[in-house]
Amino acid sequence: MKGENKSVGKDLKGRELGKGLYQRKDGRYEARAKINGNDVSIYGFNLRELKKNFQELKEQAQNAVEYRRKNLTLNEWFEEWFRTYKLPVVKETSFFPMKRKFYSSFGASLGERTVASITNIDIQGVINRMSQEGRATSSMREALGRMRECMESAKNNQIISLNPCFEINVPWENTQVRRRFLSREEQNTFLAAMEHNWYKEMFYIMFLTGMRFGEVGGLMWKDIDFENKCLHINRSLSCQYEYGEKILRLTAPKTHNSYRKIPFFGEAEEMFQSQKNKVDLLKKTLGRRWRAAGEYEDLVFVTTMGSPVLRYHAEKEIKKVIKQINEQEAFDSVREQREPHYFEDLYPHAIRHTFCSRCFEADMQPKVVQSIMGHQHYSTTIDIYTHVTDEKYQEEIGKFGRAMEQVGQEVVKESAGMMQMGQLS
Repeated sequence: MKGENKSVGKDLKGRELGKGLYQRKDGRYEARAKINGNDVSIYGFNLRELKKNFQELKEQAQNAVEYRRKNLTLNEWFEEWFRTYKLPVVKETSFFPMKRKFYSSFGASLGERTVASITNIDIQGVINRMSQEGRATSSMREALGRMRECMESAKNNQIISLNPCFEINVPWENTQVRRRFLSREEQNTFLAAMEHNWYKEMFYIMFLTGMRFGEVGGLMWKDIDFENKCLHINRSLSCQYEYGEKILRLTAPKTHNSYRKIPFFGEAEEMFQSQKNKVDLLKKTLGRRWRAAGEYEDLVFVTTMGSPVLRYHAEKEIKKVIKQINEQEAFDSVREQREPHYFEDLYPHAIRHTFCSRCFEADMQPKVVQSIMGHQHYSTTIDIYTHVTDEKYQEEIGKFGRAMEQVGQEVVKESAGMMQMGQLS
């Protein structure tokens, strides 16, 4: 029987009893076996009866395994696999997103099917439907990767003999994802429009540090080192909905590389001092209405009521400021009788990209930038570096073009002058 213990045991007189059979010092016989990873054991003084009962017990165990193998659904196995293999090692804030992505793809389409009945063409069918629904290629690949990992574990646990998730065709993106970077002019325009906004200092610090927004929200005053003019990233603020309830958590940063020190650049120290004065005054003004308490008491950036700042607050303020900029641009363009140049939409993470871009424009080494940014992979840093160098490349080409135009204009002028002199003579 597959998985059965094959060792041959002996009785107290040294006579062989058979596979998995032993005699204990108290005279009792013991029979042991492992059926598909599960231990089966039985004791008794009557060897003949023990052997008979042991065989029946092994058959029951094998039948139970076969029944489970035939009837276990994908959703049942996913929950067992996730609980056993994922919960102990992934961040708490990743639990719900990981499960949500599974249940919105393979769980929804194949979840009630038995694991053993799922074939390669079923997996391809789910990917095809996701593509038809307009789901992002990255979402399809992530869902397939999770499903492949889950089914590989089913194979390792002898629930299936083959993993059906290989040789699946996933469409590639037709266009490269465009990262949003602000030019220096755009950055100055944006910050000028933020001058009288409650979140002015926060946005300045974002442009001067390149922090992820969760790191901005989780920054505490104990992380700010005014003496050595730097700040330390030690945590991140997470906000997600679990069973319809909004849950806030202060968690570990994204990766081990995210624990880092960022020096004060530009007006960073001035902005932190301004923020400290503003928050202290607000706290005094609000008194008992101050909302930050417990572990959130020491946060650097808060709302006008002292609550933790979330991505929602940042996105709302960004939209408001861009609307203000574009309304002014529309007015100015009409007055100046020209085409308007509207400010493109912006999201908080684009500010992080912009900071990285400014670092490369200042000729900082990629490895240093990677350390400041807290990128886990060097390739992430290099992608942004490539963007910046491409822009510089285009600028240099533009310089050459302008220089040639200037030479051409000078040649035309010189030719015209020579023609005029010839006519005079």
